[in-house]
Amino acid sequence: MNAPTDKIKRGRKFDQVLDGAREVFLRDGFEGASVDEIARAAGVSKATLYSYFPDKRLLFMEVFRLECDRQTGAAMNEIDFCAPIAEVLRQAARHMVLSFLAPFNQAVFRICVAEADRFPDLGAAYYDSGPLRLRHEIVAHLDQARARRELAIDDLDLAADQFIELCKTDLYTRCVFGVDHRFGEAEIERVVEGAVTMFLARYGG
Repeated sequence: MNAPTDKIKRGRKFDQVLDGAREVFLRDGFEGASVDEIARAAGVSKATLYSYFPDKRLLFMEVFRLECDRQTGAAMNEIDFCAPIAEVLRQAARHMVLSFLAPFNQAVFRICVAEADRFPDLGAAYYDSGPLRLRHEIVAHLDQARARRELAIDDLDLAADQFIELCKTDLYTRCVFGVDHRFGEAEIERVVEGAVTMFLARYGG
């Protein structure tokens, strides 16, 4: 099969490739995922796959980047940024906790850590698409709250990092190390409320 050149055809096959790659990467890991298997899972030829992604690492990070886009878009649509800052932080914290615990995000994190020594650019791309992007989003909204005098923050980057880490308390660590994978609503709310309370105790205006 020749590589498609028509934009409509390219879009259709492009999505197939990403769906197949997502399935195989999560099942086999980055190194274990073969181009043959990704092409089979996607229902395309290797020629088609390579016409979109000549480098497997680029394909892996595109899968992750699109998932980041999806999750960020969902959060931006659901968080009411006109609400009082405590409620905005609460909604943001809940999205972060659920995102940190999501099986897909956990799998991507493990793959990037496992491959970081051999493929440092993979780890760097993960950091840019995930943690760094998350920090930028939070900094922007903290800055707006500071301008409204709802928060008193000198170092926005540090405050954003602290809030992110507060949202990783307990559940995230247990999940990363495989101790637990399922958490009840009460456990999630405990982390969310704790993160917001601690953050406002330090930075509340």
